[in-house]
Amino acid sequence: MLAVNAEAITLAQELAVLLKLPERATADALHIAVAAQNGISFLLTWNCRHLANANFVDKIEQTCNSFGLLAPRIVTPNLLLEAP
Repeated sequence: MLAVNAEAITLAQELAVLLKLPERATADALHIAVAAQNGISFLLTWNCRHLANANFVDKIEQTCNSFGLLAPRIVTPNLLLEAP
């Protein structure tokens, strides 16, 4: 289990605003933030609306980078299993 700290919450709030996530999806931003803060390389999800969304990749990476963090690669299980 990964810890949630104040910096992760702040990053999640910024991601939620930037990605225009609805209130019910703020946990999705927190998943990204906690993964980034803990150096997780991949975030595996079936959520293609708010997480594994190609339209969000650049915004997620830029926001994580602004916190001095690398964004996790957000992929579906199918995409991960297809990797060479």
